[in-house]
Amino acid sequence: MSFDGLFTHAIINELNHELVGGRITKIYQPFDNEIILRIRANRKNHDILISAHPQYARIQKTQRDFDNPQHPPHYCMILRKYLENGFLTEMKQVGNDRIIHLSVSGRNELGDEQSTTLVIEIMGRHSNMILVNNDENRIIDSIKHLPPSQNSYRTILPGSDFISAPSQDKLNPFSTNLTELDFPVTDTVKATTKWIQETFQGFGRQSARELAERLAQAPEKDYVRVATAFFQQFDQRPYTPTLYPKRTPTFSAFNYISEEGPAQTFESLSHLLDKYYDKKVTQDRIRQKSQDITSLVNNELKKNANKLEKMREELAETERAEEYQVKGEVLTAFMHEVQPGQESITLQNFYNDNEPIDITLDPEKSPAQNAQDYFKHYQKLKKRKKHLTTQIELTKQELTYLESVLAGLDTITLADIEDIRDELRDEGYLKQKKSSRQQKKQQKSSKPYHFRSSDGADIYVGRNNRQNDQLTHRTANREDWWLHAQNIPGSHVIIRGSNPSEKTFKEAAHLAAYFSKYRESANVPVDAVQVKYVNKPNGGKPGFVTYEGQDTYFATPSEDYIESLEQL
Repeated sequence: MSFDGLFTHAIINELNHELVGGRITKIYQPFDNEIILRIRANRKNHDILISAHPQYARIQKTQRDFDNPQHPPHYCMILRKYLENGFLTEMKQVGNDRIIHLSVSGRNELGDEQSTTLVIEIMGRHSNMILVNNDENRIIDSIKHLPPSQNSYRTILPGSDFISAPSQDKLNPFSTNLTELDFPVTDTVKATTKWIQETFQGFGRQSARELAERLAQAPEKDYVRVATAFFQQFDQRPYTPTLYPKRTPTFSAFNYISEEGPAQTFESLSHLLDKYYDKKVTQDRIRQKSQDITSLVNNELKKNANKLEKMREELAETERAEEYQVKGEVLTAFMHEVQPGQESITLQNFYNDNEPIDITLDPEKSPAQNAQDYFKHYQKLKKRKKHLTTQIELTKQELTYLESVLAGLDTITLADIEDIRDELRDEGYLKQKKSSRQQKKQQKSSKPYHFRSSDGADIYVGRNNRQNDQLTHRTANREDWWLHAQNIPGSHVIIRGSNPSEKTFKEAAHLAAYFSKYRESANVPVDAVQVKYVNKPNGGKPGFVTYEGQDTYFATPSEDYIESLEQL
């Protein structure tokens, strides 16, 4: 993991420089495991994100905006009571572990001085935030509770004595005399990497491999000098925060020679973390919050696919309708040849060059009644065929709609999820909420993406099917241009203006391809036509249209390309 003890050392060094002495003015808890401390320091407001998430635990300054719950969670209220308006007097790391103490001094409701420490433990799924009363060394509260039944070493509950997490029996590289160490002389970087992790606190595999690579390139007599220089870099501000955007991205406080491939640098460690975690965390949260939608849509897709298959099988059976009509007419023409009690008869089919045709009979019925049975069966199959043809078309539209919802989930933001829920409620897939009209009015809806092309044209992209309808049929002018990935679910894209440049068309085509089911494919066909040639059939599902007279572009979607476009 990139956020190891060494990176913790660096970011605490960076944050200390900016924040110590500042006053905590606001506290928010936008998510279950995360809080935001707004600290006023050096005449600026700084938002500090502290996370105890099992996968993304960290501390950093953030420039991201978060939607806070209407009613603050209990832990947030506790932090407000004890930390708000207090001053951050110290921020320190425990050894070289991923444990941080934020010391805060302030006054309680009676005006008496109080001293508290917010202990941040970055330990994977055991990550936690513990608020401690310094005078009594008692836990005020924690974001995660740990009763004695779950841990025999320590209890993390309000009122319990605070006991620090057990420390590893390893050396702190920042306080160890390296000249007293016996550095191993090995032939492999792998062996040295293992020794480093077993010897020192706070070394993730990436950092251990980096030091091992540096030692491997130095003569044995320079090992102490090389190791000392490596550790000193974690104390030298400003850093050169580096992101390695490979298949599994990693980051470091400064450039690691052991990392191969392209690298991206940032002005601060917190800027780097915003970039690194933004997409990962957001996608994870979207996945969690939309999991029920994904399951629902997948179930509906499966149900409708099975329904379509059965109806197609039934439709194939109705193709025999003409055969029943022919048998009825042949039987009517040769009724006089049928003997009473006969179970079948072979007659000449005058519709097929008088070839013999076998006709099954009900011996209990007259020839005329048997003929009528064939005609009735013919009419029944004919009606069934008409009904099935209509239902098959409706089911295909249903599948297209559901696939468009599923495709849209790949590109949505957290703000879009409730819009999609509302759409599914309107379409009858989810139960209607028991909420007042006033609450519905207060609910914010997301807006379409708004881009500006290189030539200055406005381009809009629908985030969901209801937005697609609004954008195409209400917002856009008849002379504007409409784009959509050809024959696949995706967003409606509108170019404002009747005569966009070819460059604008290509940029809009990339957007249409990216915001579609084939966003990871190459040479995605994208149709472009003026809005006046786009129609919505009566009773059509949200986002469903027909069009004619289109031109077709081909685009290979790229996230980097989309990010290079100006977004408003």
